[in-house]
Order: sequence, then structure tokens, then C-alpha cells
Amino acid sequence: MTQPKKYIELSEIIQEMRRVQKRLEKASVEIFNLAKNKAEAERKYKVALRQEILTLKSEGYAATLINDLSKGKEEIAQLRLERDIAKELYTGGLESMKQTRTEASLLQTISKYND
Repeated sequence: MTQPKKYIELSEIIQEMRRVQKRLEKASVEIFNLAKNKAEAERKYKVALRQEILTLKSEGYAATLINDLSKGKEEIAQLRLERDIAKELYTGGLESMKQTRTEASLLQTISKYND
């Protein structure tokens, strides 16, 4: 004996689609903020790195050492860490948004098969 097909109520699907849509809207705003934070962290790091490189050049350090010495300075290393964290948060936000889009697509497919 075959079991009857189980259908999800259309109203449930619509409610869930609305929740997903709100999450997408919120994620879009958050991605924009994460992108700004990422860009700002990159700017701060590069400006500080450039200043440190110029300082070391003016102090007469060998050109082959300047890059490593600059990046090893505590302040520059901290800015680089903040830049890397901002980058990963942005990437994670994009992945989360992709997952939410996939969920929305799945709900659309379910609603088509429930008709």
C-alpha cells in the first residue's frame, strides 16, 4: 500500500518565504557594512605599513629587511590581524547570504510541487 503524499500548507511556505526574505534584506545591509569595515581595515593597514616603510628607509635600514621589519612591528601586525578578520567576516557573510538564497530557492521549488 502506498502512503499518501505529504504536502506542506501553502500558508506555511509563504510565511517561511517571508522570513527568508527578511533575512536576505538584513543580510544585504550587513554585507554592505562588512564590506565597508573590510575596506577601512585594509586602508588603515596599508597607510600604517607605508609610513613604517618610509620611516625605516629614512633610518637607513637595508631594503631587503624593511618589508619584514615593517610587518613585524606590533602596531602593523595588529592592523594586519584586524584586516584579515574583517576580510574573513565579509567572506563568511557572503557565504551565509548564499545559503539563505539557496533556502529561498528550495522554498520556491516546494511551493511549485505543492500546487
